[in-house]
This record gives sequence, structure tokens and C-alpha cells, in this order.
Amino acid sequence: MKTSFPVDGIALDRDSPANLHRQLYVQLRGLIERRVLPSGHALPSTRVMARDLNVGRNTVIAACDQLALEGYLAIRPRRPSVVMDLPTRSAVAEQMSVEDANPLSRRGQTMLAQPYHHGRPGMLAFHPGMPDPDNFPFNTWSKLLSRRAKFAHIDLFGTYHVKGYPPLCEAIARYLTASRGVKCTAEQIVVTNGAQSAFDLLARLLIDDGDTVWMEEPGYYGAGSAFVSAGAKLAPLRVSNAGWDLDPPDVVPRMIFVTPSCHHPLGITMPMEQRLNLLHMAETWRSWIIEDDYDGEYRFQGQPIPALQGIGASNRVVYVGTFAKILFPAMRLGFMVAPKAIDHTIVSALSVSGQFAPLLTQAALADFMNEGHFTRHLRRMRRLYAERRQFFLESAQRHLGEWLDFHATESGIQVVGIFRDTCSDRAVAEAALQQGINVSALSIQYRHGTQQNGLVMGFAAADAQTTEKTMQKFRTVLQSHFSRMNNSR
Repeated sequence: MKTSFPVDGIALDRDSPANLHRQLYVQLRGLIERRVLPSGHALPSTRVMARDLNVGRNTVIAACDQLALEGYLAIRPRRPSVVMDLPTRSAVAEQMSVEDANPLSRRGQTMLAQPYHHGRPGMLAFHPGMPDPDNFPFNTWSKLLSRRAKFAHIDLFGTYHVKGYPPLCEAIARYLTASRGVKCTAEQIVVTNGAQSAFDLLARLLIDDGDTVWMEEPGYYGAGSAFVSAGAKLAPLRVSNAGWDLDPPDVVPRMIFVTPSCHHPLGITMPMEQRLNLLHMAETWRSWIIEDDYDGEYRFQGQPIPALQGIGASNRVVYVGTFAKILFPAMRLGFMVAPKAIDHTIVSALSVSGQFAPLLTQAALADFMNEGHFTRHLRRMRRLYAERRQFFLESAQRHLGEWLDFHATESGIQVVGIFRDTCSDRAVAEAALQQGINVSALSIQYRHGTQQNGLVMGFAAADAQTTEKTMQKFRTVLQSHFSRMNNSR
């Protein structure tokens, strides 16, 4: 039985933040896994190893004890430790890559294929739907959060209030009733990890494989991705500046997804006649309507339009909202108003999915709303975004009007520009991103038939100086892009 030890194969760094015994454990494990120390190999005594490595004996003992605990070594009293007889990996297994193994299920592959658009730190202009970070009262928020953290052991420490922290649910219900015309009680409020979490949960609760979802086209790709990943087939509910085309799909839909207060991404508002017709269709078909009211609070002419959920006595509408546009996206708090027909299922569904939101953040938000900070902030942001919207449209027309036709709607914190000439909006968005400009391609909002090429651009997060500077940079991007296109024809 060999007792030689490859001291040269061990390199311990005393300046590393990792403990010496942890470094020794990792390197010994690597030698065993690579069969440099083969099965049956006897190690020197811990005293000899400590001397050869110039470390304390306790360091060696700690590393060997951990290896023995994990089954790499067998430690025997007054005898050398021995490398265990571990199974040998086959040559085929050694050569397999992640791509060769194809680790994803069909559903996983479907999820991987879905479109998405994320922001990047420091690249707020012109990220669609991004609120302004400089005007959020972070000092107030941090005080509320800190105050709640001091008493978290009372009712915020465990897995409690799965549907939502009761004071927050009450505050949301009051706000929705007064400001959005929603008919609900606090018991119907379900707090989620953002709106996307609600869409995912509702897709799994209400959709079976092969069910049809009548989805706005163009429409919010995030919601569409949740429905497709749950096994749904999407039927296009065409939307244009003329409104929603309610010509029924070939198959009766199990679910209908709409953004009636501020269409995503076009920003138009659904007329009352179309709202009533849609509700009648849902009642007739026994279909669920998912109403995504992602930024209906921001309307720059007249009062905000009441929610679809509050019209009539329909119990087929699930209202979904988010705090991402009013407060900030990283808060990861959204909510839905669950109709009584499915309200009793929510706790079980949340428990299975683990999608309930952190109670500490919920409690701080409840204080933020109940103490009046929420209303004051929203009122201030409406005024600010109205000014920024007007400046953005004027600047965009000056700098980008040669290539883009902008649709000036009266709601939302983003606008759409349609390209006047044929081009790849995804290529333009990528070129803009390379210059630190965050815009989204309109074409990713389409899943059927002819796509419109354009850009979805946010104006809320950039002040006038930043907007003007970024517009000038973006003009250069477009000039370069279309020049290359013309030269290649």
C-alpha cells in the first residue's frame, strides 16, 4: 500500500480569504476525483502531512474529517487514512457536454425559446416602462424597512400570511376601490412577486395543455410566455390604433388576456363598447379574462380610466397589478384580485409554487401606503412624467423623425415608434444597446402573421438633459444603421 503524497500538487494561499483547511479539502478532493490519488491509496499521517505542507495539524485533520464525512476517505484509528473505492466515470460520461446531454424537458425548451427584454445597471434611457429612480423617496423607504426589521420576529419571521400581509391587502383594496374602480375586498387580494409571478400562477391554475388563450397582438410577451409555457395555444386578438378587433377566434378560448386601460405596447385605451362586448363574450363562453393594469395610473389627459373588472357584476375577470411602475421594479411586488370562484385555491397554489412575496417588504409597503407616502409619490410622478413625455416626443421628432413615426398616446410611461422603412428592429435595438441605449424591438410583441417593425421606448427615467443627449447619440446609431442598409442594396 503506497503512502507517497504529492506535496507539489497542493498549493495553499495564505493571502486567500478561504480558510487553509478549506483550500486543502478542495485540492485533496480534486486529486481523488482525478485519480491522482487512486482508490486504496494510503495517505501519510496527519502529522507528516502538516509538516510537509507547513501548516498546523488541526488544519489537516479538519480537511480529512470533511473528506471522510463525504465518503472520499476512510479514517481508521492509529492507521493511515485510505482513499475510498469510488466508481469510475465512463469515457462517454466524461465527454458529454451540456448540449449533448439535452438536459431540458420539452416545457423547459419552450421556456428557453420565449422572448424577453431586461435592463442593465446604468442604462435607464430609454428602457420601456422604467420609472424614475432619482425621485423615489428612498430615505423614507429605508426608514420604514428598518423600523419593520426591528420587530420582524413578531409576525414577519415565519411562513405566515401566504396570500399577503393583511394590512397591505387592506391598503391595496382601498386604493383599487378609490382610484381604479375595482370591486373587491381585502380577502380577495393576493400579493405576488410581481405581475409576472401572477401570470405564471394563473396559467398553471386555469390552463390545461392545448387550451386556447386569446392574446392581444401585439401584446405583452411576458404574459404570452407564461401561457405558452403552461401548454396553451395562443390565438391573436388583433389590436391597432382603431381598437381591439373582437372577431372571435376559431376555438372558444379558456382565457382572454387584455390590457384595456393602457394597451401594451401601443398605449391606447379600450372603448366602453368594446369592454362591454368583451365581458359579454367571456360570460357566454365561461372564459377567464386576465386584466393586466400594469400602468393604468399614468394618464396625462383627464382622469385615469376605471378598470374593466369594476364594470358590471362579472366574476370572470382576474385583475392583475404591479408596483413596478409606480415605485421601482426591484421591489418585486405585484398583486391580483382573485374572483371568489378561485379564491379558495390560492393558498394551496402559492404553497406549491413558493411564489409568496417577502413579508418584511410587504409590511414596509403597507406603512408606505397607510402613511400617505404612496399617494404623494404617485401625484408627484404624474406631474413629472407628463413634462418628460412632452419633452421626449418633441426631442424624438427632431432627432429620430426621419426614420420613426411616433404615436403620442395619452397614457403609460412608454411610447412606440414605427419605422417608416423596412428594417430589422431587433438589429437596431442591439446596435443601440452597444451604445448604452436601452430600447425594445416592437416585433417581439408579435407571435402571428405580419409583424410591425418599430421600437418601444421609455421616457420616465430620463430627465431633459439625459433625453436630449441620448437622442443625439441614437440619431447617430440610426444614421449608421440605415447607411449600411442602403449601401448593401
